[in-house]
Order: sequence, then structure tokens, then C-alpha cells
Amino acid sequence: MTNHDRERHFNFSPGPAALPLPVLEQIQADMLCLPDAGASILEVSHRSKAYIEIQEAAKQSLIRLLKIPTDYDVLFLQGGARLQFSMVPLNLLRDSSKTAAYVVTGSWGKYALAEAKKEGDAVAVFDAKATNYDRLPTAIELSQATAKTGKDPAYVHITSNETIQGVQFLSDPACDYPLVCDCSSDFLCRPIDVTKYGILYACAQKNAGPAGVTVVIIRKDLMAGASEKLPGYLRYANHSENDSMWNTPPTFAIYTLGLVAKWLENEVGGLAKMLDHNSYKAKMLYDTIDQTPELYIPHAQKNSRSLMNATFRFPNEQIEEQFLSGAKKHKLDSLKGHRSVGGIRASIYNAMPIEGVKTLVSYMQDFAKTNS
Repeated sequence: MTNHDRERHFNFSPGPAALPLPVLEQIQADMLCLPDAGASILEVSHRSKAYIEIQEAAKQSLIRLLKIPTDYDVLFLQGGARLQFSMVPLNLLRDSSKTAAYVVTGSWGKYALAEAKKEGDAVAVFDAKATNYDRLPTAIELSQATAKTGKDPAYVHITSNETIQGVQFLSDPACDYPLVCDCSSDFLCRPIDVTKYGILYACAQKNAGPAGVTVVIIRKDLMAGASEKLPGYLRYANHSENDSMWNTPPTFAIYTLGLVAKWLENEVGGLAKMLDHNSYKAKMLYDTIDQTPELYIPHAQKNSRSLMNATFRFPNEQIEEQFLSGAKKHKLDSLKGHRSVGGIRASIYNAMPIEGVKTLVSYMQDFAKTNS
């Protein structure tokens, strides 16, 4: 057998992204045989006592971390945010006389709106396209946005963090209508007031686990109006009534999400502590970018910058290629930005250690000395 290099690098991938090392170590221990289950976590039945306890523990950890009220349910689904782009309007908009209002602050908001238009009247009440999605709406713009529909909207949809452009809502917007939020890439990065939202959904692979599970936190009354004629998997109520086991759930992904939630509770100390940790990392990185703005040209405006995805570019592609080549030598991986923005995207999710950001910052400072 070939002796491959297994040294871990600093993984700045936008997703699937880094997982906490203690979580990976627990997975390694349980991979061959889950305690008292007689089988690997990959093999246990979703109907077994061992697995049902794992799923319920994951659900309860999320309820504690996010202080989720009893009039909400927590669902574990599949299909990622892409499926939620369709499930939300299918359940809340189809066959209604209402309009869905979308606040478009980046690529994922655009995709969500496109799918909603297939199910009913959906409009962009704010769109930052003119500035290539480098900012969020101001509080005034956001408060005025829903009035543009001319009638009470079925819901208002936002994307809390745009992974590609690197802009993020760092507080919970006020809204008089059911607020639906795609929080895929900043889920569990900070405390949130769940009561401000009708639906929160997040694919796990950005910040909360591996690819395969999507968390939906939904106010129970919003499930009641969906037609029973919808395809079974696409109706939220079916999943709620069957404890997220309407079909076989993504057992391994839910198990891992539960470990991440437990890590946040027991080792990090909760979401307020996680926010402090993330803010510290982001400040280090953005301070370094701002020290040499002629070399590191930020994409997002300062008051819209993401704690999760820092995006910047260079004066030309040659310098960018030099930077990426040098980063590899420092074991800094997956820094290349999305083609629609270019440059660099450093994804510094919850599991990115401070050491990783310090290594990146040190490299950026050295690179600036010879290239500016």
C-alpha cells in the first residue's frame, strides 16, 4: 500500500469545509463500531434505539444552542439549500394569491428567487446587482423593500451570508411578515433570535457538518397551509409528523452535526463565545487586507463584510497566481475565489482555528512586502 502524506493543512474551502478536530477524532473512534451498537455509525439502522437517540440528541442540542421555542420544529432533510429554494415557495406560495418578496444580496439569493418564480408571484424587492453584490441593504432600504410588492407578501426571503461575494447580515432583520432565511454558510456562527423568523434553513457542509443533511427550523403554523397534493417529500408537514423519518434520513451526516453541536455547547461554550472567536479571526484578516488596499482589494463594503468568507482580489492575475502558489507552500489550501468575483476567498468558518488565520495573515504580510 502506498504511504500517502496524511498531514493536515489549513482548509479554507467554502464547502464542504473544515470540521473541528475533536469531532473528527470522535468520528474516527466510532467508525468501526458505535458504542453498544455492535456496528459502525455507517451501518446502524435509522430505526434502531442507538440511532434514534443520536438524532434526538442532535435536535435537542440545536434547541438549546439556538433557544428554539416550542412552536417551532427542527427537521433534518436532504437536498441542500437548492431543494429549499423550491420547498419554501411550494409550501408557502403555490396556489396563493400572494407575492413572495426576495432580498437579493448575492448569487444564492438569485438562485432562490429563480426557483420561487416557478411556483408563484415572486419578486426582488432589493437587488445589489448594480455593484456586483458588494453590500447589504441599509435598514431603511430593508424596511421599505416589502412595500414594493403592493400587498402583504406570503413571506420575505433573505440569504444571511453570501458565500461567493462575502457579505453577511450580522443581526436579525425586523420584518412584519414571515421571514425566511437561507443561513447555510453562517449557521451556528452566532446567536440568533429564532422568533424573528418563520423558516431558517441551512445545508450543513459549510459550517455545521458534512454534506448530506439540511436543517430546517420552521414555525409550526407555516406548515399547515401546504397542499396535501404536493409530492410527499416536498411537504414539510410530512417530515414533521414523522420525526424527520418520512424517508431514511442521512444518518451519518446527522450524527456528525450532533457532534458539532455538542462541541459548540461543551468545548466552545455556546454561540456567544463562538461569535467572539469568529469576530477575532475576521478582524485579524480584514485588518491585514486594509493595511495594503492597493494590493489586497476587498470585494465587500466594510459595513457588509462577512465573518465567514473574506473576499478580495489583486491588481492583476499574475500576482494572484503567485499568491496562490506561495500559499500552497504554507499549507494554506482552497483560497481561490469564485469565478464571478475572482481573486481570493478565505472561508474562516467556526472550525478554522486561530492558528490557521494567523498563518494566512503572516503569509499575506510577507507577500505584501515584496509585491506592493
